[in-house]
Amino acid sequence: MRVALERWSLHFYSLPYRREIVWANAVERAGLFALLVLEGDNGARGVAEGTIKAAWSGVSPRSLAAAFEDVLMPRLAGVDIASPPDVARALSGIPENRLAKGMIDSASWTLHSASAGAPLWRLWDAPRSVDLTWAVTRQPPAAMAREAAAMCARHGFRTLKVKGGQGLATDLAALREIRAAVGGAVVLYVDANSAYGREEAPGYASAIADAGAVVAEDPCPLSPDAQFADLQRGAPLPILIDRGCTSAQDAQAFIGRGGVALSAKPGRIGLSEARAICDLAARHGARVAVGLYAESALGTLVSLQLAAALPAAQTLVAAEQSFFLEMAEQVLLDVPAVADGRIDLPAAADLYGLIDQGRLARHAL
Repeated sequence: MRVALERWSLHFYSLPYRREIVWANAVERAGLFALLVLEGDNGARGVAEGTIKAAWSGVSPRSLAAAFEDVLMPRLAGVDIASPPDVARALSGIPENRLAKGMIDSASWTLHSASAGAPLWRLWDAPRSVDLTWAVTRQPPAAMAREAAAMCARHGFRTLKVKGGQGLATDLAALREIRAAVGGAVVLYVDANSAYGREEAPGYASAIADAGAVVAEDPCPLSPDAQFADLQRGAPLPILIDRGCTSAQDAQAFIGRGGVALSAKPGRIGLSEARAICDLAARHGARVAVGLYAESALGTLVSLQLAAALPAAQTLVAAEQSFFLEMAEQVLLDVPAVADGRIDLPAAADLYGLIDQGRLARHAL
């Protein structure tokens, strides 16, 4: 049944963190988010969350709202909004606006599942339970080790993403102290957020591999060129491409240069484009990390639909959507629990129904 857009709305909210978070390009005490709600003429509702960070998404609340109002939403008149391919075709002539178009795409998928009366993970024949990674953000090595041990003990994480880029000596010290704190069974990998020069990357990859890391994410600025091909060919571990992998076209270019590990971030590019990266990786024998975009619990439930559907043979590391645990507040009625390093996705088809309208209003901008 064709579903027309009855109404739509955009909401902005800020959720405080439990502590100060140091990213590669920002220091924050709270996260800023956008919620898009699409309502069809069949009464079904679709939702998507966008993370608002200038250095990540390149938008502000005002610029994002203008893009929706002036450019994108008018293109959906007469479109079956419960059909993500139809929505994609309607928006295909609009350049840029990556975050906004990704949000519309993901909201179309969640509206599709609400219309079908089944959660998206079930429509995709995926298991309900998903393995998660915990990301240990930049701090002194001893503090990183304490956090890693506490999160593994509290939530049972078996994979840790160590945020590097603090200098080789500090990064190695962090790996050493984290390993001592969590034991030998926990998988460790390092995301340097492109902190090092391209000439430093081979030595860096070898050094963290010797220290026990199994993946090197963005050790330096990566481009699909001969230098990347040499880096991956000589590296003792997969080089995970994150910052440079924001579309299936990017993924294809890196695969052509020997790429074996690709990041797919539904929170950054939408579920359809992230699925396209996964499909491309499957055809070429590469593996995928479903990467974090600092989602709240709401955005986590949307992004993890893809992670649930990713076959184990294609999964590079456990899904990274656990950052919501750093937030002191959420906009959901019930915050999903993480136990034994896993999360169970909701059985509800309508994710909008999981939102606490009072909390959404309380944290609204």
